[in-house]
Amino acid sequence: MKFTKMEGLGNDYVYVNCFEERIPDPSALAVKVSDRHFGIGSDGLILIKPSEVADFCMDMYNADGSRSEMCGNGIRCVGKYVYDYGLTDKTQITVETLAGIKYLDLHTEDGKVKLVTVNMGAPELRPARIPVASDKELLVREPIEVLGQRYEMTCVSMGNPHCVVFVEDTAHFSLEQVGPCFEHHEVFPNRVNAEFIQVLDRTSVNMRVWERGSGETLACGTGACASTVACVLNGLTENEITLHLLGGDLKVRYDQEAGLVYMTGPARVVFDGELYL
Repeated sequence: MKFTKMEGLGNDYVYVNCFEERIPDPSALAVKVSDRHFGIGSDGLILIKPSEVADFCMDMYNADGSRSEMCGNGIRCVGKYVYDYGLTDKTQITVETLAGIKYLDLHTEDGKVKLVTVNMGAPELRPARIPVASDKELLVREPIEVLGQRYEMTCVSMGNPHCVVFVEDTAHFSLEQVGPCFEHHEVFPNRVNAEFIQVLDRTSVNMRVWERGSGETLACGTGACASTVACVLNGLTENEITLHLLGGDLKVRYDQEAGLVYMTGPARVVFDGELYL
């Protein structure tokens, strides 16, 4: 099986061109390729497929084999792949995901895609649609108890569920202990991605993320978008901010008037290879 390993701010996935390859059991393959000792090493598997409703389809699996609706860093790499590897010559494309069709602007330099801007669509704030077990209409600074400590969470879906918590210092936050307890908390029927945010000023924040099915990752695009929405809803930042993640920086703009979120960031090919299955 031919594959390409790509990363967006260190959020790395194995990409397979399903115009050429046939993958009978992608869930099992995701587990195999994600293993950093006996496989390739990644946060998961992304299949690039034909689509009847968009230019391309992105089919994504987490490192534990579970399917995921959407990945912001992953979809930027899909945009780079289809352009750089000659599947399209367009710099504006559509990609079908389980979270709906996304619109990508590809910014090229010397014939290769360097940055990608993704229209991530509208944030979902209704708890039942995120989903979160709550009868409230909106969850902003909602109390939640984890490991005997009280936190305040703001819940947003960007095609997948996110729980945003503001902390004083992300660098020294005990994410390894707290993250799994958020992911599997009983109020999240489909588990959750948990972002922990330190606000630096009105236009920049630090962010760490615990992703469901993958653990702590260096970056999370949908998490950055959800965090920007949470920052704005809590009146802590402007509508356009820079998020400093462990793997680098993302720029996100929340257009409240249009109700849309736009994310801009890099995408990079790490290497191409072949895997004997």
